[in-house]
Amino acid sequence: MEYKPRLITKYKNEIVPALQKQFGYKSIMQVPKLKKISVNQGLGAAITDKKMIDTGIEEMTKITGQLAVPTKSKKDISNFKLRKGMPIGVRVTLRGDNMYEFLDRLISVAIPRVRDFRGINDKGFDGRGNYTFGVTEQIIFPEIDLDKVNNINGMDITLVTSAPTDKECMALLKEFGLPFKNQIKEQ
Repeated sequence: MEYKPRLITKYKNEIVPALQKQFGYKSIMQVPKLKKISVNQGLGAAITDKKMIDTGIEEMTKITGQLAVPTKSKKDISNFKLRKGMPIGVRVTLRGDNMYEFLDRLISVAIPRVRDFRGINDKGFDGRGNYTFGVTEQIIFPEIDLDKVNNINGMDITLVTSAPTDKECMALLKEFGLPFKNQIKEQ
């Protein structure tokens, strides 16, 4: 028997019928789905400390389970002592099983470990069915060893869906289990 991530079976068995009922889709192909998750970490202090990029790549690879790549600056900015081509961040794009595994760990393990958590903000939609939110500390992920952390860095997580509107995207993400602020107030 082949292993399938838990959220894939949840999507097929629970989320698709719920969204079909809610929005009146005639075909299951109309139901929005998650295309990819992009995780980005800006490391501006890496201009002076080159080891930060290596540490960032190592941490991001542990968190996502996929090799991270450095992002390089596109232009020179003299006020920041930045030259074109210098590494200033780390990013990963997740698709397929890795994407669903990361989302499952994010929802069930990492987000509940955020200090003073009141729900994620529902204002991160871009108008095309994508959602972006920030995490202030990378130490909420259990893969990170607290003793080896030198700097606390945040990261941006973008969930790209096939939903045509923000309302449909929000319904999809709520069905996956993302705890939005207004959803917590309703309970």
